[in-house]
Amino acid sequence: MTKRVLMRSVLGAAVLAAFSGGAFAQGAPIKIGLLATLEGPFAAGGADGMRGAELALLQRGGTVAGRKVEIIKASSNANPDVAVNATRKLVEQDKVDIMVGPLSGGEGIAVKDYSKTQPGVTFINGASGAQATTLVNPSPNFFRFNTEGAQWMVGLGKAAYDKGYKRVMVIAEDYAFPYSQVQGFMSEFCRVGGKVPVKAWVPLGGKDYASTIARIPKDVDALLVVLGGADAVNFLNQYEAAGGDKPLMGGSITVSQDILNYRGKRRDSLVGTIAAGPLADTFDGAEWKAFVADYQKNFPVSKGGFPSPSLFALVYYLNMKAALDGLEAVKGDLSGGQLKYREALAKLELKGPTGAVKLDGNRQAIGTTFVTEVVKDSKGDLSTRVLKKVDNVEQLLGIPKDQFKVGSRDEPNCP
Repeated sequence: MTKRVLMRSVLGAAVLAAFSGGAFAQGAPIKIGLLATLEGPFAAGGADGMRGAELALLQRGGTVAGRKVEIIKASSNANPDVAVNATRKLVEQDKVDIMVGPLSGGEGIAVKDYSKTQPGVTFINGASGAQATTLVNPSPNFFRFNTEGAQWMVGLGKAAYDKGYKRVMVIAEDYAFPYSQVQGFMSEFCRVGGKVPVKAWVPLGGKDYASTIARIPKDVDALLVVLGGADAVNFLNQYEAAGGDKPLMGGSITVSQDILNYRGKRRDSLVGTIAAGPLADTFDGAEWKAFVADYQKNFPVSKGGFPSPSLFALVYYLNMKAALDGLEAVKGDLSGGQLKYREALAKLELKGPTGAVKLDGNRQAIGTTFVTEVVKDSKGDLSTRVLKKVDNVEQLLGIPKDQFKVGSRDEPNCP
């Protein structure tokens, strides 16, 4: 059986110091469950997601509305059943008041479904980016303050076409989040005249990409690679070894800092890769710069952090910050089945590092997307720079509701 790591944390010495000298919070601690993948293909991203969530609480000195906040951590491995079991323990045994998590797309759908059985607990997403989590059978007590996989790809389809990529092969993991990413890309790419003659859906956690690489047609202009974590690293190394020479485009998690900082020869050939997502490492917004500086101060590279926060750090930060801002709005009052708290969350306009975030009627974020390009600095570090910034991206991507179809293996299609 997959080993699960369950940990209890009240943060580090920096937070504990805030409680010394008699400055103790009043009332019982508020318990927040925090779930991320610390095992499996997304382990590096999960660890950075934890750092992002912890940063949101560190910025408040470990308290909200005069009450101490206790984080109880749990790990999954990108398996929906494991994520639900870990969540169930936090909710039913540890008795957390609020849940933040999970990380992966299929996990998010499963935890959303579980949340319907626990109406007394408020669930807030971690980094899960599958469309269906909030778009299909939404849960009244599940909130997502991050935009999702399809929203993250807005602008990339046109950028690809304008770059001369008229025919593209998709290589993506075979589960809900990549379906959403591909849908977001293809909806726009097909509309401007692009073609996708081949989609290769590969297993999550796969290690051998030889057959996929062999399928790459000679007449495609580029590859859209929607792989994350160890899967992305394995593919890139094998593509290098096979002499692959097609230009790459990246899914959002394919160009996140946890991938750009792996050490391999293929890494440098990512320079020039265009992609899209909820952040750009070198964005010059004041709030983003302050967030990056705070992350680097608390989680330097010498202690396991990345040169810049990954996508997972940002998204977990947003969702934990929303959880805390909502608590502040109701002065820490979670009585009455948490209904006042949920009303506050639904109305919240979150001030995030990349801009304001607000929720739609399904409790899904409306926010900012960046079209980016991978660049290399004088130190040899890779990062993403802004090609285009798109604000107020909604979940239906500007498509009329009666024409919108949730992404799947076969939808959309433009052969």
